[in-house]
Amino acid sequence: MANILSIRGVERRFDTTLALQATNLEVAENDFITILGPSGCGKSTLLRIVAGLDQQTGGEVLLDGQRIDGPGADRGMVFQSYTLFPWLTVLENVCFGLVERGLPRAQQLEIAHGFIAKVGLKGFEKHYPKQLSGGMQQRTAIARALANSPRMLLMDEPFGALDHQTRELMQELLLGIWEEQRKTVLFVTHDIDEAVFMGSRVIVMSARPGRIKLDREVPLPHPRHYSVKTTPQFTELKAELTEQVRVEVRAAQAAMEAA
Repeated sequence: MANILSIRGVERRFDTTLALQATNLEVAENDFITILGPSGCGKSTLLRIVAGLDQQTGGEVLLDGQRIDGPGADRGMVFQSYTLFPWLTVLENVCFGLVERGLPRAQQLEIAHGFIAKVGLKGFEKHYPKQLSGGMQQRTAIARALANSPRMLLMDEPFGALDHQTRELMQELLLGIWEEQRKTVLFVTHDIDEAVFMGSRVIVMSARPGRIKLDREVPLPHPRHYSVKTTPQFTELKAELTEQVRVEVRAAQAAMEAA
């Protein structure tokens, strides 16, 4: 598969603090890349740079050969916090980007209703965010991002605020959508089980200043069922990644104590 995203020598410095050292990453079309690492290692910073919401202080990011210099409809972003417009219904939230693009109303409704059904919210079209659970709000946010048909989906700990059972259901929901649509995904998480279950590749970043220290393919077939978490392949990869992350968490703690 061809690479659609190239991260070349990207670094981010805040005044005198180097948060992200020169980082290189090639992302192939249809990749689902999960990103692990200790807090403050630059995972979210890297994602925000790809989204065009933050600006690198060195290097460049190319999407389909074009330099990324700001936000664009070719990248859909889903955050950990619930970012729906509270004054809009589920249907209106999902339609928001379609309205901005100037699509005919009939086409807006067809696309929006399709994705609302896909994320399991049929019947909730007229509900406002305050009437929804956290999981339902994130389903709406995912539907809104997918409705715009982005080239890439960027997700910054989208299930981090959910309870364990809801989180696992959301993992299965998103993975099922990915297996059907094969969108290219960059997915930041602190959860190692989630990283292995969701990803086709798992990246581990070092303690700050962050860099990619490990890039591991996930040798688990699709479609994936939650029972894959009990297989020897899953357990072995989880154990390897857990040790790699623990090393970096300890390094981050040691740096904080020294400071």
